[in-house]
Amino acid sequence: MQLAQIDANGINYAWFWLLIPLLCIVFFKPILRLFLGMVIVPEDKIGLVTKKFVLIGAHKELPDGRILATLGEAGIQADTLAPGLYWGMWPWQYSVTMDPFTIVPEGKIGIVVANDGHPLPTGHLLGRKVESDNFQNAKAFLENGGQKGRQTRILTSGTYRINKLAFAISIADTTMINENMVGIVTSLDGQPIRQGQIAGELIYNHNNFQDVDTFLDNGGNRGLQPQVILAGNYFINPWAFQIEEIPMTDVPIGHVGVVISYIGEDGTDVTGETFRHGNIVNKGFRGVWFEPLGPGKYPINKYTMKVELVPTTNLVLNWATARSESHNLDKNLSTITVRSKDGFPFNLDVSQIIHIPATEAPKVIARFGSMNNLVSQVLEPTIGNYFRNSAQDSDVISFLSTRKERQAAAKDHIRVVLEEYNVNAVDTLIGDIVPPEALMKTLTDRKIAQEEEKTYETQRMAQEKRQGMEKETAIADMQREIVKASQSVEIAQRTADATVKKAEGDAASLKLAVNAEAEATKMRANAEAEATRARGIAQADYTKVNASAEAEKISKTGLAEAEKIEAIGRSTAESYQLQVTAMGGENFAKLKITEEIAKGHIKIIPDLIINGGGDGSDGSLNGLMGLQLLSMLQDRNVKTTVTEKTPKESPKTEK
Repeated sequence: MQLAQIDANGINYAWFWLLIPLLCIVFFKPILRLFLGMVIVPEDKIGLVTKKFVLIGAHKELPDGRILATLGEAGIQADTLAPGLYWGMWPWQYSVTMDPFTIVPEGKIGIVVANDGHPLPTGHLLGRKVESDNFQNAKAFLENGGQKGRQTRILTSGTYRINKLAFAISIADTTMINENMVGIVTSLDGQPIRQGQIAGELIYNHNNFQDVDTFLDNGGNRGLQPQVILAGNYFINPWAFQIEEIPMTDVPIGHVGVVISYIGEDGTDVTGETFRHGNIVNKGFRGVWFEPLGPGKYPINKYTMKVELVPTTNLVLNWATARSESHNLDKNLSTITVRSKDGFPFNLDVSQIIHIPATEAPKVIARFGSMNNLVSQVLEPTIGNYFRNSAQDSDVISFLSTRKERQAAAKDHIRVVLEEYNVNAVDTLIGDIVPPEALMKTLTDRKIAQEEEKTYETQRMAQEKRQGMEKETAIADMQREIVKASQSVEIAQRTADATVKKAEGDAASLKLAVNAEAEATKMRANAEAEATRARGIAQADYTKVNASAEAEKISKTGLAEAEKIEAIGRSTAESYQLQVTAMGGENFAKLKITEEIAKGHIKIIPDLIINGGGDGSDGSLNGLMGLQLLSMLQDRNVKTTVTEKTPKESPKTEK
């Protein structure tokens, strides 16, 4: 059969048939509740059931002391109704109340009070943990022996289905310990603390007190706990433990922390027979611990242990009014007032430098308890009495004048005394010394008079020195003239000596110059001779080479010239032969003689011909004419000769 039916208009009636039961439940819920006992528990709630009566059965009424029914008795039922649909819960027999889930927010815890269960044993404050699915199963809680009252177990953040008629849930904060802080724990439940102790025993495996049941099961004690918790966030039941947050113990640099433990067993003294001023024990026992704490931060329980800080650097203590160091150990010390041998009281300031080794710090604390006690019980009386006793052996003036010696003596004395108390005395310094005012005035007047006397004496000596200086000045002035004259003579003498020396020097210099020049000339001559010799050798070689070349040239030239002469001779001979043939031998001979006479410029006619056959006038004229003719011939011959010697002169010269 088809579930969906669509009419002619296309309408789907499937959802209509499904809504009919729901509409019946809504409109007929009272009827269903009344006749069928129907109960609907929403998904975010639980149903708390109360049974009004029981008609038949063995368990009609609750046992004495119980408020929760686990076997169907009349009353508040331990079991709850989870979200869903239930039948048979008729209203005339059952009352069902809807209650929201129990929600524990983030960063919170839920602490539980059980409204039913076994009574707590005598001396117990908290009910121990039993299996009950985090209190969501009240029936299992009761059947497993759950105890009435505050519970050790807590609920962490989450959502729970808890019967609030069986358990009351309160929301509390988690325990937060900040940085550089420590949590001191006090237990509110557990065994009594053992006699003679101020804190409980050391218990392990309780996860920083978050597991209360383990703490109690292992014998945890009620009261102050030796353990502490460090920085962090913890799920601690505030009904089981109270937490006090305190700063960590800081041991600064330059100090050690001597631990004084108030808990633990009595330990054996580790200092031996030589130290009889207190017990110093090993770590973990009651008393002063042998090993001090170095610089740092420590999670110390201030109620079970005490840490005394002891400086390990040099410590300065001032016996001076209104003057104190930063450590304030000398805040109660003041200027020391002493009385001298002559009965004058006066004040003096003293500074004492001490040093306590780290290994000796436990002994100091074991002997005195604290550094303040060391100052007040040892240093203050020792140093004060020493200077009071020392001042009685001297008057004020002597005390002032011997301050350095008294300071050294005080240092040695105090060093020996403090060594007995395990303290090293580094140095003792005397500060201001304030004598009585009347005595100071007398001393001041006396000192002024002494100084004036010294001043007068100094002035007298200055006058004497001035007179002597003036006398010496006059003598010095006269001496200056004498010295000046003497110096003039000395200067003249030295000038003359210098002139002589200069002349001798010039002569010697000239002699050296002449010798040098002669030597230089000699060397130049030798050099020139050597150079000439070298040039001669070179010239000879050159000449030899040229002579050889010239000889070769002459030889070749001679051969050529000989051949030329031979050729010319043959040609001349042939020419002469032809001329002789043409002219005849006699005529040719005359011609050659005439040519040779002409070439040799041989005068065959006298320059002046004097004819003896004429009269005197004619003879003179002829002689003159003959001379003129001869001169003309000579000029012609000169011109001819010049022309022959310079046949290749330029046209300008010929012109």
